[in-house]
Amino acid sequence: MPRLEEIHDNLLDRLKEAKDQGWLGEVASIETSVAAAEDKLASMREMAAKHTTTSLGMPNFGPQTGRHSSDR
Repeated sequence: MPRLEEIHDNLLDRLKEAKDQGWLGEVASIETSVAAAEDKLASMREMAAKHTTTSLGMPNFGPQTGRHSSDR
C-alpha cells in the first residue's frame, strides 16, 4: 500500500504539470490512472480495516488419550 500511495502522489504531480502545460491528452490519461489508483487504495484500506479470523475448531484428543465419548 505505501508504494501505491507513492505512485498516486506522483500521478497527482504529473497531472498538475500536464494541466499547466496544456497537454490535454496526457491530462485525460493521467486522470484515468489517478482514478484507478484511488479505487485500488480504497479497496486496500477496506481490506486492511476488516478484522477477520478463521475458526479452526477444537481438536478431538479423546482417542489419543484413551477417552471415549458416551454418545455411541
